[in-house]
Amino acid sequence: MNNALIDSLDSLGQWLASRDYSFTTPTPATHARINGRRGMEIASSLRDIFGWSRPFSPELLSGEVLGWLRDGDLLEIAEDRFRSRARYSSVGGRLYAHSAFPTIDPDSIFFGPDTYRFIDLIRSELGLLPVGTNAKILDICCGAGPGGIEAALVSPAAAPSVTFADINPAALDFARANARLSGVSKTYFAEGDLFGAVSGEFDLIIANPPYLVDAANRIYRNGGGLLGTALSERIVGEGISSLAPGGRLILYTGVAIVDGVDLFLRNIKNPLDAEGVSFRYRELDPDVFGEELDTPAYEHAERIAAVALVAQRSSS
Repeated sequence: MNNALIDSLDSLGQWLASRDYSFTTPTPATHARINGRRGMEIASSLRDIFGWSRPFSPELLSGEVLGWLRDGDLLEIAEDRFRSRARYSSVGGRLYAHSAFPTIDPDSIFFGPDTYRFIDLIRSELGLLPVGTNAKILDICCGAGPGGIEAALVSPAAAPSVTFADINPAALDFARANARLSGVSKTYFAEGDLFGAVSGEFDLIIANPPYLVDAANRIYRNGGGLLGTALSERIVGEGISSLAPGGRLILYTGVAIVDGVDLFLRNIKNPLDAEGVSFRYRELDPDVFGEELDTPAYEHAERIAAVALVAQRSSS
């Protein structure tokens, strides 16, 4: 655990919130296009620094703010320009810290349109059926932690606890900082490979795992298997046995459609039916990451869809 990083991210987030900072993070492709426009090369505002990840002159920030960046090893310096290694995105008035653009490092912590769709899915499902009092929530492949935090904040009176689990230790530090920044206090953190990092049963398991085939093997992006669904399939298979009676699994992921067939759904349907688990499944967006179709891994796919699975274990 990197306490200096966590403290710095928390201090920066509180400071930005006090200045009504707000930023909606787009796709990497859109981000690159906007930053490539003439006149957008150098930062002139807080959104430029902490949203668009643009180089900035040190005069734009106070010594105290620069000190937080230095203390957390979040400051890149090249000649007379500085750059923040952290970005902050806003969701419903809350701020979430994550990695700066571009997310090219193997242990980058990603936040983008998938995150917003994931949060909307959680809010929708928990709005229909809230968690019970003192419920145990598990955010598997948690990344920066927005899923678990938002799940806890949907029903604050229920005082749920949240376990954040990820194989990336850097992600857990960002999740710790974001939980602190959001005021979610009943938290636990587990580092390891999926359910091997936790024990016991959970009333709610949520997951937004990596689901692409990534040649660079970045942790946040590479879902494994021939078409990127290996992690998602493991989460379904292993997650059902980690649900308490009546517990739910909410999974947001992406699937390659080949000749009109959703191979992920085909692979998980029989195991779910065999366990007697009821589930709902739907496409949330029929066409995401279309640029991936130009890569060899997806040469037979016709599209990549964002999908939602909500599975519930019997209460008996």
